[in-house]
Amino acid sequence: MTEARFDETIHAPVRLRICGLLRPVDHLDFAVLRDTLQVSDATLSKHLKTLSAAGYVSSSKAASAGRGDSRQITWLRLTRTGRSAFAAHVQALQEIAGAAG
Repeated sequence: MTEARFDETIHAPVRLRICGLLRPVDHLDFAVLRDTLQVSDATLSKHLKTLSAAGYVSSSKAASAGRGDSRQITWLRLTRTGRSAFAAHVQALQEIAGAAG
C-alpha cells in the first residue's frame, strides 16, 4: 500500500489533472493533453516544466506516421517517480477527505 504524502507540486489543479490523465496510459500526445485540459500551449508547457523538474513527467518527440510534414509529436509520460508521488498524493487526499479505511 502507498504511504500517503501530500505533494504541493502535484496539488496545483492543472498539474493534478495532468497526472490523473497520464496515470492510466503509457504516454499521451501533448496536443491531446492540451485539448482535454482546455488550456493553452503555454499554460500546459509551464505546468509540464514544473512536473518535469520534479522528475514526475518525461517527454520525447517522434515523427507521426499519419502526418505528411516533418513536424514531430511530443509524447508525455508519467515517470515511475511521478506515478509513486501521484499515488501517495491521492492517498493523502483520501485521508484528508476521510475516505481511507
